[in-house]
Amino acid sequence: MKKIDGGITAVSGVRASGVHAGLKKSGKKDVALIVTDAPAVAAGVFTKNSVTAAPVQVCRQHLAAATAQAIIVNSGNANACTGELGMANARQMAAMTAERLGIAANQVLVSSTGVIGQQLPMDTLANGIQLAAAALSTEGGSDAAEAIMTTDTHPKSVAVEIEIAGAPVRIGGIAKGSGMIAPNMATMLSFLTTDACIAGETLQLALTRVVDDTYNLLTVDTDRSTNDTVLLLATGNAGNPDIAEAHGENYEAFCAGLQCVCTELTKVLARDGEGATKLVEVVVTSAKDREDAEKAARAVAESPLVKTAVFANDANWGRIMMAIGKSGAAFHPYQVNVWLGGYQLVKDGMDAGFDEEKATELFAQDPVRITIDLSAGDAAITMWTCDYSYDYIRINADYRT
Repeated sequence: MKKIDGGITAVSGVRASGVHAGLKKSGKKDVALIVTDAPAVAAGVFTKNSVTAAPVQVCRQHLAAATAQAIIVNSGNANACTGELGMANARQMAAMTAERLGIAANQVLVSSTGVIGQQLPMDTLANGIQLAAAALSTEGGSDAAEAIMTTDTHPKSVAVEIEIAGAPVRIGGIAKGSGMIAPNMATMLSFLTTDACIAGETLQLALTRVVDDTYNLLTVDTDRSTNDTVLLLATGNAGNPDIAEAHGENYEAFCAGLQCVCTELTKVLARDGEGATKLVEVVVTSAKDREDAEKAARAVAESPLVKTAVFANDANWGRIMMAIGKSGAAFHPYQVNVWLGGYQLVKDGMDAGFDEEKATELFAQDPVRITIDLSAGDAAITMWTCDYSYDYIRINADYRT
């Protein structure tokens, strides 16, 4: 497996673009378009928030065919909590894109991100779709990554090349998200492409599996977006033996490549959390089962007291013990061990006799890795988050104004 340049357009048969239509007053790109040369096998995973944006509902309907040829995305407006007009606008967004590309409307997947509760300005969006269709390019992946951003400080793009049965296979991805991030699908969007030959049901199973081990283990602020969407298109151009079943060497090789792309995107999403100064990895080992491992890791990763201590370089391990104690995971308090990097802070639930100055230096590093041994079983998990700084309050207080 090797990393390559190009993101989503590193994949054969994929073009993309990102343009400024005017949805954002800042002049930044705000409409992205991803297109495959022919209908692609498609899979998707979405938010479990019961307040679900119109584009998510349209995507679910269009994915019934398990094929798609385009993804149209706007930033600056979430098209969530917008009623029947919002649903009509999401469908019109697909129809306008389909007309420009000469394809069926149900072959277009739709996604939106931005402020909740405002109707899409459809004339502005129509102009953006026209511009995006004209700008499509095999070099346009970076423009698309930029156009889907909201409070992100930089675009997020990854691509790898793997080998399946002797054939080179590429997988690329872009993502956006900085706040309102605690995915359970799976504001977070990710769009993935591959040239692997793979069946629709198998692709869906692979995506669901990988999302559970990557994006669903990412948290910035505990708030689950109304618009969380992950879409994956497979062009089938790689020429590998068709992966028809969700097992076997070829399937596992594909999942490993997809896992690599999504893990890297998860890390950069966490590192770019609103106001963040550090990426934080929370590793829980020796839990009773996966459920308990996630409970403990999530409690630490989402604790405001832990996150502010990380920002302050404060080795206040009592906050970590507090967090795992409230998690509901099964463990004995006096059998817990905690490390910062490879340096032990807690031994058997008590102060390990660490050097405060050294611990402070380790907390000042980026990334910060907190490892927690629960001594309760064999399960382990890694979650990704970031610290909380003063800027998190400033960014969210000023979000609309």
